[in-house]
Amino acid sequence: MFLIVPKENASNHEKSMNSVQQLNERIRREASFLQNVLAETNRIIVGQERLMNRLLIALLCNSHLLIEGVPGLAKTLAVRTLAATISARFQRIQFTPDLLPADLIGTQVYNPRTGEFAPRLGPIFSNIVLADEINRAPAKVQSALLEAMEERQVTIGDQTYPLPDPFLVLATQNPIEQAGTYPLPEAQLDRFMLKVIVDYPTRQEERLILERMAGDVPPPPQAVIGVDVIQHAREVVNSIYVDEKIKDYVLNIVFATRDPGANGLKDLRTLIDYGASPRATIFLLRAAKAHAFLRGRGYVTPDDVKAIAPDVLRHRIVVTFEAEAEAVTPAQVVQQILSRVEVP
Repeated sequence: MFLIVPKENASNHEKSMNSVQQLNERIRREASFLQNVLAETNRIIVGQERLMNRLLIALLCNSHLLIEGVPGLAKTLAVRTLAATISARFQRIQFTPDLLPADLIGTQVYNPRTGEFAPRLGPIFSNIVLADEINRAPAKVQSALLEAMEERQVTIGDQTYPLPDPFLVLATQNPIEQAGTYPLPEAQLDRFMLKVIVDYPTRQEERLILERMAGDVPPPPQAVIGVDVIQHAREVVNSIYVDEKIKDYVLNIVFATRDPGANGLKDLRTLIDYGASPRATIFLLRAAKAHAFLRGRGYVTPDDVKAIAPDVLRHRIVVTFEAEAEAVTPAQVVQQILSRVEVP
């Protein structure tokens, strides 16, 4: 038995396939600059492909990223190396318990000659800000940083000053050393698009690290792209096609974190205290677009959503005391949701 396709339908199908191919070719052409960036970073960083991938996604989405891992895993080095490949202003700020908001955003300085106060802008007025060990700073500093992350502006005295574009906060924190640390408030955690967990390198990667460190130190990375390239790439990422079924899939995942029982996951109801916010829905779709862009595709697939969802959701889900007693983590809850929500 043969299926006869009407000429009109066959023509439409052929046009659709051609348009998809043209879109993919355009995306691959627009994303070619990433090869230069990765070539520079790979001279310095061994392994950590997932971390570098997420850093690029944050850069393409103009969003903030939180990196968590034990000391010595090249978290700070990865951020510094990526920033060095971009012709943009970079600033590393070491967060400490005695840090003041003025040390971060700046302050008003009195000029005795004129008898007036003039603003002295702080280090946060940069394109890429590395907030090293962010959870060591007290609440006042976090509040000042919160305004910068959300509004992309800071207030000094009675004046408000816009931050440069692009503006990204790439923060690091140590999960095992709790002395002298302050837990980040949920409102601030929600401003980070992604939370990336950095693990130890493999044996082969660590052997390469040994050989590289025992030899000549590689030259520092060079700037290979400008801010204008990043801004153009963001426009391209925004134009990536998202099917209505993919949008519903994103909504189903996020709503399953809020009300598991209503979404066919009744056994998770006792494990989740608070689910993901609407900001998570927006971030999940935007990050999935950037993930597709990195792979040279002009459309989002369910695999893009599933690949990026753990990093978008793990810091937005608050588990119950019962879950903590059973040693169930938010990351495990997210994996349960992703494995059971129907994929379009």
